[in-house]
Amino acid sequence: MGSDLEQLYQQIILDHARARHGSPLQDHTGEGVMGESHQLNPVCGDEITLRVGVRDGAVSELSWDGAGCAISMASASVLTELVQGLPRDEVISLVDTFREVLRSRGRIEADEEVLGDAAAFAGVSRYPARVKCAMLGWVALEESLLAANT
Repeated sequence: MGSDLEQLYQQIILDHARARHGSPLQDHTGEGVMGESHQLNPVCGDEITLRVGVRDGAVSELSWDGAGCAISMASASVLTELVQGLPRDEVISLVDTFREVLRSRGRIEADEEVLGDAAAFAGVSRYPARVKCAMLGWVALEESLLAANT
């Protein structure tokens, strides 16, 4: 990856860490079904509570609150923008794709067409200790969707 692209990705992460999209946690509007998940990374102490509303099979609302490093907070912010309004199955597929890229240790390149700004976290895959940070909000989203499906 070229240094210009790396700088752009770093800027995306810093921007989202400062201006957290989807935060703070909002009350459920009462329409559709709601799921919630609290995730904690015991290694570093990062934590996120994420709430998702699903109506007509699509993400109708998503909010979260958390505390932690720039990577975990920015990743939750990016996913909020990425999945709003998407069908539930497409969101699950995005979570799987993001997980695959992050677990690849740099062997799988992130497809910006699919992941949007979340592609900025591809470099994290080379730092196994940070993968859990980037995945925290995504795991919370996955569990929230499962809770909303029951």
